[in-house]
Amino acid sequence: MKKTAQFAITRRHALAGASAAALAAMGFSRARAEAYPTQNITLVVPFTPGGSTDILARVIGQKLEASLGYPIIVESRPGAGGTVGVASVARASADGYTMVMGHIGTLGVAPALYPKLSYDPLKSLDPVSGIAQVHNMLVVHPDVPAKTLAELVDYAKQNPGKLNYASGGNGSAAHIAMVALADRAGIQLTHVPYKGTAPAVTDLLGGRVQLTFTGAPNLLQHVEAGKMRALAVSGTTRLKAAPSVPTVAESGYPGFEASQWYGILVPAGTPKEIIDRLNKEIVAALSGSEVRDRLALEGADVWTNTPKEFHDHIAAEIDRWGALVKKTGIRLD
Repeated sequence: MKKTAQFAITRRHALAGASAAALAAMGFSRARAEAYPTQNITLVVPFTPGGSTDILARVIGQKLEASLGYPIIVESRPGAGGTVGVASVARASADGYTMVMGHIGTLGVAPALYPKLSYDPLKSLDPVSGIAQVHNMLVVHPDVPAKTLAELVDYAKQNPGKLNYASGGNGSAAHIAMVALADRAGIQLTHVPYKGTAPAVTDLLGGRVQLTFTGAPNLLQHVEAGKMRALAVSGTTRLKAAPSVPTVAESGYPGFEASQWYGILVPAGTPKEIIDRLNKEIVAALSGSEVRDRLALEGADVWTNTPKEFHDHIAAEIDRWGALVKKTGIRLD
């Protein structure tokens, strides 16, 4: 009886000690989140400067600097369709001081396209919040004899494989969007991948490639200047910044949608309190009409959500684009 009583007392003490330790840990974690940040934060852009990802990163970075009180260092780490930069963040310390601007290509498409991908979008990273959705804009060099999507499709069918389209890299948003469109339209195009959207756009301006289907923020100024011709946009609605350009769905392909999406993630294991703090600041930063109007002019729509909602969206996109990769046999060129 004495041993039983002694065991019960010891067990109670152990449980009490464990509870106290857990509460202490929670208190420490909460205090750490309340003190966060205490130093500069790096926001990795996994592409070359000048593309949609970079543009959006700098917009949100400026806003977060104001609310968090520390500089947000936007750092470009391009390579392998953006997977190099994302992988580097997946390996970083889970302390809230390294973030990555993820997007449809690096999170939704890469798992199917790269058989030896060094990170798992759902396990190696913790989602914080979505940032924006961006319409892809289908544009051609002025020398291409097509003023509508229908005319482009007819021309491509008459000249299979002769039209070269540029993208920011294998598995990039422009790559997967064009594959989806070509599959739907039944045309053959030749893919020319670049190490980022900016050099792809430069070569399109120079006529070295004939078309691209990438984020509108990279193209609008060139379309307005007459250096490119816009044929369609990939969203379900027209762009406020280019209302005369029809959607692909309006142009003969009902239900077509292949817009880009962007969001911020941190290394897996980052304290929940820090993730929640970042989510709160991001949502607040993007809630004002000033930011919404600015992004609209860039061809982007504000898109925020909870960490769980963002996680579920990534999971659904992995399934969606994985099926397309399997169907079309997309390979790394």
